[in-house]
Amino acid sequence: MKSRIYGIIGIRAVMANWNADFTGYPKALSNRDIFGSDKALKYPMKKMWEAQGEKILYVKSYKVDKGDEKKNKNGEINLRPKSLRERYDEIFETNLKETKDKTEVIKNLFNAADVKSFGVTFAEEKNNISITGAVQIGQGFNKYAGTYVEGQQILSPFRDSSKDNSEKGEANQSTLGTKIVSDEAHYFYPFVVNPQAYKEYVKMGVTEGYTEEDYKKFKEAALVSATYFNSNSKIGCENEFSLFVEVKEGHYLPDLAQYIKFIKTEEGERIIELGFDNLLNDMKENILSVEIYYNNLNLKLRHKIAGAKEFNIFTGKEV
Repeated sequence: MKSRIYGIIGIRAVMANWNADFTGYPKALSNRDIFGSDKALKYPMKKMWEAQGEKILYVKSYKVDKGDEKKNKNGEINLRPKSLRERYDEIFETNLKETKDKTEVIKNLFNAADVKSFGVTFAEEKNNISITGAVQIGQGFNKYAGTYVEGQQILSPFRDSSKDNSEKGEANQSTLGTKIVSDEAHYFYPFVVNPQAYKEYVKMGVTEGYTEEDYKKFKEAALVSATYFNSNSKIGCENEFSLFVEVKEGHYLPDLAQYIKFIKTEEGERIIELGFDNLLNDMKENILSVEIYYNNLNLKLRHKIAGAKEFNIFTGKEV
């Protein structure tokens, strides 16, 4: 693969919380603009690839510590997240401590689907390796001005046993929790695929480079991974838009997501206005293809990009 791909991934969140901060509220800047981190988008991609049988390095996994020396002061056995080295040893069925050839470590890293796309910072003793990923994803800003954040109180079926000795009667009460959601939000993430990012590693013989097959895998995740990933807070989140612009070698595009507008009319019609028509039309001699995937059941699209092909994001059929 030689050509760069520039694009946008759009995520819809309805009565859901796409990316919460440590307070439980949707992440926001100091000016209250809501956004989602690149990690929030990469996580469902990695979980989808993992379910498909791919090796995934950067995802939390756990170990049960066995033996008296691993028990805590109360004699309980600990459940702990694995370290980076432990995760590496697990998925590659090896022992990093005994590995003396650093190129073998790099080869293994490139065999992990998440590393092949997003790169890695592998900070382990004697094996400090940093790989800049071929796929770079920016922060995804909510473009819908009417987003409202609300908290829902949830009644647990259980009491809090830690208050059994309380004199206020709390031990007889069920516990309360809060679920915080956005009534409606529309996040748009910019991304760029640079297949030449691994040029030096190809020369080293540790990878074949970023291939068409790698891009196909990323493109599939860019279309369906949020829809695929259904947790309690993500059940109202789904992929609703993706744009892929392939340019000729030696030509470059800016962050396209900054020009997107999301409009909701008084009649409830939802419109995505691209806003970079003139830019792409002026560069049409250096653009190989423009593909736009969107949920045409809920959305209308406004643009005048010459030669752009439009597809239903769920069926993949041209509209």
